[in-house]
Amino acid sequence: MSPTAAVDALSAFYEGLSAESIARFPEFYAEDAAFKDPFNEVRGVAAIQRIFAHLFRQVGEVRFVVRERVVADNGAMLVWEMHFRLNGMPARGQAQVIHGASHLRFDGEGKVVWHRDYWDAAEELYAKLPAIGWLMRFLQRKLAA
Repeated sequence: MSPTAAVDALSAFYEGLSAESIARFPEFYAEDAAFKDPFNEVRGVAAIQRIFAHLFRQVGEVRFVVRERVVADNGAMLVWEMHFRLNGMPARGQAQVIHGASHLRFDGEGKVVWHRDYWDAAEELYAKLPAIGWLMRFLQRKLAA
């Protein structure tokens, strides 16, 4: 599968991702794929599935939107948004958005072998929490030019 076709398929998978479709990760990820984001670093498609299963247990109405794609010889960069609602936190029920990017590398079959997510946990998540958020906004004002 070409990198472009792999990115098309993977983008469609993520945009339709649900708790039920997590079982389909082996269609898109190699058995020993590596995954890293601000909170996790794992190897193996089963471990990646556990991360996304945990995500769907912790937050509600998760929806990914791929905004941009850059495809290279054996890899790609995806710019995305993750829309969700928080469960069990002070901002519970409020719509939230995390903006991020994924750096992907594919094997010869078009499966992901390396997936690194880049997003700012401080800005996108911690700053939205009451006590921590106040402190972060205060520090940002003090440090801004």
